[in-house]
Amino acid sequence: MQVLLLGGHGKIALKLTPLLLNRAWNVTSVVRNPDHESEILALGQGRKGKLNVLISSLEDVKNVADAQKILDAVTPDYVVWSAGAGGKGGPARTIAIDQEAAKHFMTASFATSRVKKFLMVSYLGSRKKQPHWIPDDQWAGIVHTNTEILPTYAKAKQEADEYMTALAAVRKQNPVGAFQAINLRPGILTDEPATRKVELGKTPKGRGSVSREDVAIVADLLLARDDTEGWIDLVNGDVPVEDAVEKVASEKIDAVEGEDVEGMVKRFFA
Repeated sequence: MQVLLLGGHGKIALKLTPLLLNRAWNVTSVVRNPDHESEILALGQGRKGKLNVLISSLEDVKNVADAQKILDAVTPDYVVWSAGAGGKGGPARTIAIDQEAAKHFMTASFATSRVKKFLMVSYLGSRKKQPHWIPDDQWAGIVHTNTEILPTYAKAKQEADEYMTALAAVRKQNPVGAFQAINLRPGILTDEPATRKVELGKTPKGRGSVSREDVAIVADLLLARDDTEGWIDLVNGDVPVEDAVEKVASEKIDAVEGEDVEGMVKRFFA
C-alpha cells in the first residue's frame, strides 16, 4: 500500500508514520520545510515499509490540478490529511490550507480511481448543530470555541468536513469501486503518552481531550480496516482502543447524525 501523508511534520503525523510503516505500507510524507526531512526519514529506520519525503507547501495548492500533480507523483492507495496552518499566518492562511487546499485534495482523491481511502483529521466540535448526545454545557463550550476563540479555524474545518461528507454521499450514489471517507474528529489535543483507552464514535464529552499518540493509533486502526467511514469523534476514555474501533465499525456508528447531509450535497453539487 502507498500512503500519502499530508502534513507530515505535524505532531499526530509524526506518531502515525511509524505505525503505517510497521504494516509494511509505504509512506510519502509531505512537508513544507526541507529542514524537517532528516527528522522524518529517521522514523523509517528499521520499519517494514519504505518512507519517502516530498518537500511541498500545501499553501501553494491553489486548485485541484495542483493537488492532482502530487497524487500523480505519489500514486497513493490511501490519502491522510493531517495538515493545517496551526494558527500561523493569520486567517487567510488558515482558509488557504485548512479549507481550500483540503478541498482540492479531496476533490482530486475522490476522482482518482487508485485512491480507496481518504482519512481527514478534523476536530470534535466541527459541526453546526448540537447532537442529542452532547449535553448543553458541553455544547456551549464548543460554540464558545467556534465563535469566540477559533472562529476562522472552525469555519474552515466545517467547510472542509461538509465538503468531504457531500463528496462521500455523491460517491455512494454513483459507486465506482469501494471507497472509505473517514472523518476522524479528536477532542482537545494533548501531548500525554498514549493510554490506548478511548471513547470513539459519539461522545458526550464535547470538551474532552485526547492524546495525539492515541489519535495516531486510532487513525492507523481505522485505515487498516475496510469497514470504517463517516464522522468518528474521539476522546480518551475507558474502552480499549481495538474494542472501540471494532464497535464503531460493526455498528456503523456515524457522528454526522443530526447534520443536514442532503443540504451539504445540494450546496456543493446542485
